Amino acid sequence: VSGCVDGTVRVWDMQRRKMVVNLEAHTRTVSGLVFGNGIEGMFYSCGEEGLVKAWSIFPRASYNTTADMDSDDESSDEEEYGKKPKGRRKGSHKKSDKREDEPESPHGPHNVYRLPPSRNSMHHNSNAFHSIDHHWHDNQFATASSDAAVHLWDPERSTPISTYGNLWGGDDTVTTVRYNPAERDLIAHCSNDRGIGLHDTRTSSALQKTIMSMKSNCLEWNPMEPYMFVVGNEDHNAYTFDMRKLNRPTGMYKGHVGAVMDVAWSPTGTEFVTGSYDKTIRMFSVRKEGGTAGHAGSGSTGIARDVYHTKRMQRVFCVGYTFDHKYLLSGSDDTNIRLWKARSSEKIGQLSAREETSLQYRKALVQKYVHLPEVKRISKSRRVPKFVKKETQAAMVQKEKRRRKEGNMVKHSKPGTKKFTDEKGKTIVKTVD
Repeated sequence: VSGCVDGTVRVWDMQRRKMVVNLEAHTRTVSGLVFGNGIEGMFYSCGEEGLVKAWSIFPRASYNTTADMDSDDESSDEEEYGKKPKGRRKGSHKKSDKREDEPESPHGPHNVYRLPPSRNSMHHNSNAFHSIDHHWHDNQFATASSDAAVHLWDPERSTPISTYGNLWGGDDTVTTVRYNPAERDLIAHCSNDRGIGLHDTRTSSALQKTIMSMKSNCLEWNPMEPYMFVVGNEDHNAYTFDMRKLNRPTGMYKGHVGAVMDVAWSPTGTEFVTGSYDKTIRMFSVRKEGGTAGHAGSGSTGIARDVYHTKRMQRVFCVGYTFDHKYLLSGSDDTNIRLWKARSSEKIGQLSAREETSLQYRKALVQKYVHLPEVKRISKSRRVPKFVKKETQAAMVQKEKRRRKEGNMVKHSKPGTKKFTDEKGKTIVKTVD
């Protein structure tokens, strides 16, 4: 399922690489999509016009009873199965014979959720939704909106069941909200005040918040080690955190020359992919030589193992893994969705015993001789666009200037007054309990 800036939501068949249905979902940008945790195929979309809508992957006619299918209305729905629904155009005020509560297509919307009027609803875009996430176990979902609050919803009710506003005494817009995979009542969110916060829905209390030097655009929990999460930041880097100690990131992953717009973990929890404003996609490994996501081992360098880009691909706003860990999906500013192999050199299909033995032998050779300059250059180097290469070189010059300036300040200051600070420590401004 994909959402677009024009307000449409499209359902795709990945095996056939074709669109199943195009839904006229919202009148403004689709800011979030999430699937439910049931087998009914329900998914939810939120838009910047302040609405959340519930849809179904499967057409409505396939779930009707025998008695309902005898009616003429249902037979007409079955005839239109698979066709593009006729959604209302913007500005159209033509009256319809259907009731307002009836869905516009066999796929929905089956329900519409909106925030109740508030004192800020007079302002433009005050109730716009920016993110949505469904609970991993229970039948509820959470949204982040422009009213500086996190809302919890029950799909059976049209208004929020709980609202958490004035988080840590701030009124900044909450841009991202994510449920923890293991802790049922733990929510992490990012806000425009450069903060990353944890919230306990059971006690309705804010746990801890970290203010970074620049704003974080995205956040995702590790599915295999749920005490770890990764954020993509405006400073062109991605950071991994341990939720038990937010005053310092456990890992820093570099390489992008633009803001990191989205991150996604692989189902195995050993690596994640980032999509950036610099029109590239990078894969980072967080577990090497027997390490964990929190302690990556001696082989973890924070450098991308691979970089994907094309001439036509523009700024990347969303990325994701398939559940078999073999493919990547990316959505970019050129209105295209692209399917990539998670490892570009892997063969698609079943390998013979001879091929598997040959691949293992070659991998062992690379690991044995990776310290040699010639082997290291071949195995580590990646071709990148020309402007990315220029920006990387300029960033290296700026970094060297800052390092030299800091060294001169420590050298010529009174002993003990100035100290060197590592890069991880510079990213955290303060923590709020």
